[in-house]
Amino acid sequence: MTQEANATQGKNHDLLYSLHDKPSFWPSTFAALQHVLASLVGVITPTLIVGGALGLGEHVPYLISMALMVSGVGTFIQCRRIGPVGAGMLCLQGTSFAFLTAVLSAGFIVKNRGGTPEDILATIFGVSFCAAFIEIFLSRFVHKLQKIITPVVTGTIIILIGIPLIKVAMTDIGGGFGALKTDAFGSLDNLMLAGIVLVSVILLNRSKNPMVRLAAVVIGLALGMLAAFFMGRLDFSHVANLPLVSIPVPFKFGFQFDLAAFIPLAILFCVSAMETTGDLTANSTISREPVKGPIYINRIRGGVLGDGINSMIAAVFNSMPSTTFSQNNGVIALTGVASRFVGLYIAAILFIMGLFPIIGGVLQTMPKPVLGGATLIMFGTVAVAGIRVLSQANLDRRNMMIVAISVGMGIGVSTVPEVLQALPDTVANILSSPVAMGAITAISLSLILPEGRSQDEEEEKAEAEEAAPVIDGKKKLGEVG
Repeated sequence: MTQEANATQGKNHDLLYSLHDKPSFWPSTFAALQHVLASLVGVITPTLIVGGALGLGEHVPYLISMALMVSGVGTFIQCRRIGPVGAGMLCLQGTSFAFLTAVLSAGFIVKNRGGTPEDILATIFGVSFCAAFIEIFLSRFVHKLQKIITPVVTGTIIILIGIPLIKVAMTDIGGGFGALKTDAFGSLDNLMLAGIVLVSVILLNRSKNPMVRLAAVVIGLALGMLAAFFMGRLDFSHVANLPLVSIPVPFKFGFQFDLAAFIPLAILFCVSAMETTGDLTANSTISREPVKGPIYINRIRGGVLGDGINSMIAAVFNSMPSTTFSQNNGVIALTGVASRFVGLYIAAILFIMGLFPIIGGVLQTMPKPVLGGATLIMFGTVAVAGIRVLSQANLDRRNMMIVAISVGMGIGVSTVPEVLQALPDTVANILSSPVAMGAITAISLSLILPEGRSQDEEEEKAEAEEAAPVIDGKKKLGEVG
């Protein structure tokens, strides 16, 4: 056991296994399966959404396999800590919803100019590869980013990530983008399937059993798939044509770059660095590890660096940007297992699952309303997370103005993109992303608008003036009107 572990051993009395303990095979496997169960939907859903929205069809099973395999590799790096790379804690790495809005925007830029599915994927992964270097660079001084990426900016951006995705979820509930202009869109069958999933997840989340709550989305999707089976909505015919094993091929679809697609992703990598800092701080707290001092700072830097490098690896092997998953902190608190060696078991399970494209093929058969019923809750939760971040900030008049204008601009260009039609195409494509528009507005206003006194300070000043003694017919502070 290391010196670091000895220093914290006394504080870990309420953990079954602390950070540097090595549980035996069965306890490790059981704990790892709980982490996989809690995160599986988060790992695969972004790929399902992007595949459906951009019409990627036959590539989806392979992309899901790559998402699982890359998640396994990223989790290994974060838990094992290779040199300065990785947090060295039990933190699962997976495809991030935070990048979904920007990835979809990038895909539609290519699709709208007549690009093939391969062109779309080449651009998404090429731009993601380049943008990952932003987080790698920022990892060296991530603690100083808080002066620019304030809670007001972060909360605003997270809201603008969640709200546009709700439209994607509602489209899936209606039947998906492919059914948008047909009579089948919004049919009673579609609404019933989505309703089964939605109600199931809500009821399961009210359970007193914490494991049931963690698995609520997985169980809800399974019930939706079961209902779809009895309704004759499942077609597994294409699964038989899938290869037995998925082979990772670097940049399988090529490498393309687009500046308009790059800017929103670059901004989100800055935000991701701050979110990862928060996740790792929570992980340290739950694991009874230091949350200040050199050990803590090194872990944060290593974790954010790991995020950037894992996202770069993800792009090379045809998967979307990844980040640490916050829900796994809840699993640590639930199981009392904080051992980073359990992360190696998680990594192995995810990687093995990714080897078999039949898993992605089965998931691809999931009817869009089933997926939409689950993602509506998930994307709504993203928007609420942004509101929660804002609630922790000092929402004085200045900050409320920043949030109001930034959210208004972000949602405005998303709702009425034609407002940008007079701008050059590259600029219009950048600003048509709600995340890019909102982030640029929020950061600019934060830097331009001076920070005045808070409301409490203003009230204290007014009370002091009111209570000041009168000297020679005038108050000591201020003048009598």
